[in-house]
Amino acid sequence: MIKILDRQLHPVGILENAFKIGYEKTFNALLLAAFTLPLNDPKNVHCQPLHYVEVWDYEEYVGLFRIIPSITVKNESTKEITYTLEHVLATLLDDVLFLYHQTDNLTTEDNIQFLLDKQTVKHWKSGKVDFVRYFSYKYENENGLLGPMFSVPKPFDQPYQWTYDTQSYPWTLNLVEPEKEVSCVARYGHNQRGIEREVDPAVIFNRIYALGYGEGDNQLTIKSVNGGLPYVEDAESIAKYGVRPYIWVDRRFENPESLKASAEALLKKWKDPKVIYRGSAADVSRITGMDMDKLKMGRIIRWIDDDIGTFDARIVKESKGDITGNPGDVQLEMANKTEDLGTTQADIERRQQINELYSQGATNLLAYSYNDNADQNNPADIMIYLPEEMVKVNKLLLTYKTDNFRAYEQAIEGGGATVKSTTAGGGTVKSTKSGGGSTQSSSSGGGVSRSTAAGGGAVTTSSEKVFASMSLTSGVPINSVGNENWGHHLHEVVVPGDPFKHNHTITIPDHSHSFTVPDHSHTVQIPSHTHEIDLPDHTHSIELPDHTHGIKFGIYKHDKLPGKVTITVDGNAVPVTGLEGQDIDLLQHLSKDADGKVSRGWHTVSIKPDNLGRINANIISQFFIQSRGGESF
Repeated sequence: MIKILDRQLHPVGILENAFKIGYEKTFNALLLAAFTLPLNDPKNVHCQPLHYVEVWDYEEYVGLFRIIPSITVKNESTKEITYTLEHVLATLLDDVLFLYHQTDNLTTEDNIQFLLDKQTVKHWKSGKVDFVRYFSYKYENENGLLGPMFSVPKPFDQPYQWTYDTQSYPWTLNLVEPEKEVSCVARYGHNQRGIEREVDPAVIFNRIYALGYGEGDNQLTIKSVNGGLPYVEDAESIAKYGVRPYIWVDRRFENPESLKASAEALLKKWKDPKVIYRGSAADVSRITGMDMDKLKMGRIIRWIDDDIGTFDARIVKESKGDITGNPGDVQLEMANKTEDLGTTQADIERRQQINELYSQGATNLLAYSYNDNADQNNPADIMIYLPEEMVKVNKLLLTYKTDNFRAYEQAIEGGGATVKSTTAGGGTVKSTKSGGGSTQSSSSGGGVSRSTAAGGGAVTTSSEKVFASMSLTSGVPINSVGNENWGHHLHEVVVPGDPFKHNHTITIPDHSHSFTVPDHSHTVQIPSHTHEIDLPDHTHSIELPDHTHGIKFGIYKHDKLPGKVTITVDGNAVPVTGLEGQDIDLLQHLSKDADGKVSRGWHTVSIKPDNLGRINANIISQFFIQSRGGESF
């Protein structure tokens, strides 16, 4: 049944004469439909461009569409008009995203709501969202909201499905996990009519290197739980197709056992070629009333065939060409892998690992560190560079701390030379006048003092005197008797030998000396006087021989901290003067271009202490950078 509604969603008629009613539902793509009316049907007047059309497959609601191109055919045998329809999700094409828009660190639901809020007419509201992912998105001059909306889940690394509720207004948009278990069956002789199979070996992967949480050398692998090997593989597939390796990254995993289990599950699906089945079947659900006979897009079907074999696959496309003329005929496209094969192109997604690197760009963090001495004449200048590829600067935060000035050595090398002082003036230099007067010492106590005791004993002299002889002569004594001749004579006494050779021995007994010092004081009289020094004109010369100074290594810190600092960004003052600060917003102080946008290129953050100090600083920039750029090297 076809029901026509005007642009205000008011019903204007039911098209009883419509025929060739068909539709095509493709997984995660815009649904399409069509119908035909006789050229002379009076209700063609209601089928205006962009009017709405409800399509029913008997009692089953297919969806709400709107009329786009119509084709009129008139010839000898045919007089009819065929109307092409697109699902009302296409109303999201009626609005634009003018200029630049960006979202950061929002949930999936918030990103969907961000786009829905841009509708001029609020046709759609957000419904069920099964995913909570945080990605950054940018949009610039987009013609329509549908493309940006479809881009929201593209970075996901798991299947998803868009579903809609258009039977109530505003219409509801859902983003859900598709079913994962078999829910319908096709058997030969029951509802099968034919099958076509296409085998694609391009996506065979039989050795999977699994990586989880972390970066670089710190990234989680499965080595610890896999015998030291970083990969899992299927020997049978390798023997059949050769080694087909693939690096699979999912940073949600922080446990190696879970990472390995997931890699083994993927290996089970990827070890064989991708197979696309195109089947023709009969819709017998209206006859049997059984849910398992409803062959609908998005469901997992079990196809049982004696020749092809039994397989499970997702129905990625469901189409009926003529609901009225051939209501039971349904065409299906299925895939043996449960990823969607619609707009996301699972094979390309695996090759590019969209979950990690996706075309719209990514939010990045960049840190600039600085540690150096500074003073009031030599500030700490921190240079930061913002490249042209930086689409938007989200944050620029400064954290710093001031420490004591630090040096690492004391002496430097010198050359030596003769150094002559300046000429002195010479002349008389007179001291200040002294006051003179008497100065009395402190009084002495007096009393008896005893010397130390002498040792006493014998002392022998070492000198001696030697006499050879001695003669004595005398005259005649008066009144002598005898011959007169006796009056004149001499007497001589000769002492033989050396009687005068001798020495002396003195014995000094043990003893001491005592002396008495009476109480007394000393008085010194200094008269008033001055001192004069006569200095003639002269110079001084100092001879320094060539020499070097050795370096004394060590860390020396200044004993005082600065009192405050002055901070500027591109010459613009920041109202902070403390010796330390945390997460200071510098974004508003950056230089701007004529449009008020932060200038790209070099910027200078200057921290100037009012005295010797050491600046330890860190600047964190958060920015969104697009993935496209120049050539690859």
